[in-house]
Amino acid sequence: MTPPPSRKPAAPVQKEDAMWLQKEMINANYHGLATAHERGRKICATFVPGNLNELVMCFDMERSLPETNALQNGMRKKSGKFIMDAERDGHSEDVCTYVKSDLGMMLNGEIGPTGEPLPKPDLLLLSYTGCFTFMKWFELIRQKYGCETPMLHVPYQGEGRVSKNMRDYVLKQLKETVIPALERVSGVKFDIDRLRQYMKESTKAEEDLVHVLQSAKHRPSPIDGYFGAVYYIGPIFTAFRGTPEATQFYTVLRSEIDARVREGKGPITPEGELTEEKYRLVVEGPPNWTSFRDFWKMFY
Repeated sequence: MTPPPSRKPAAPVQKEDAMWLQKEMINANYHGLATAHERGRKICATFVPGNLNELVMCFDMERSLPETNALQNGMRKKSGKFIMDAERDGHSEDVCTYVKSDLGMMLNGEIGPTGEPLPKPDLLLLSYTGCFTFMKWFELIRQKYGCETPMLHVPYQGEGRVSKNMRDYVLKQLKETVIPALERVSGVKFDIDRLRQYMKESTKAEEDLVHVLQSAKHRPSPIDGYFGAVYYIGPIFTAFRGTPEATQFYTVLRSEIDARVREGKGPITPEGELTEEKYRLVVEGPPNWTSFRDFWKMFY
């Protein structure tokens, strides 16, 4: 019998140094979550958009983000079974697959994307309602864990600006609902000076991120504003905003991108530098995480 032809080994994936650094950050965060309770730390689960990471850090709590769990499981090709298990558990096919991937992970023993078990959260903090799915998602998680679930409602800016009434409304919720809940669950008193320091770190990181995104004004663009940018926004959108690690990440990223601008280079793809820029496309919505690299290949 003729043996089947051997597959050609896949070429090493090309990434910017900042992307490798982000991978280390993500793995370290999952390890921190896995060991949180044995280290005496509480866990706050919250969503990516509008999350209050700097505030939560004031209470020495680890941050778990269900969307990030779903995304990371998707990129690691683990989400298919989770989604099917959630559907077998009664969730409709038309329910958001972020939700079903996360709920399926819960049904399969709470093993996180890196292979370490994720302990149950001590508090669910809902601070974003741009999609009704988020509210129903946390209702399902609360039903399973039975933990406290404070909510910060941010009013819709129908006139495109923030009014005094809006600020007062949000501040009242922070003072009367959110901060007391965080203090109660964590056992740590709120320290506004800690919050100020974390906000300073966020400001530094955000300035560098904006600089990187604006680099796309150059021709050729040194960045891919879609496939690359989903990496770039990761730290500041998730459990790292306000941390020195995020500040370092964006310092490294900015240095790399500035060098590419000086050298007139295009963006890095998984197979190397994009040497010729022919078109610019505007893309709306997140990529397909389970086929992220194959989807990216369609454009270079």
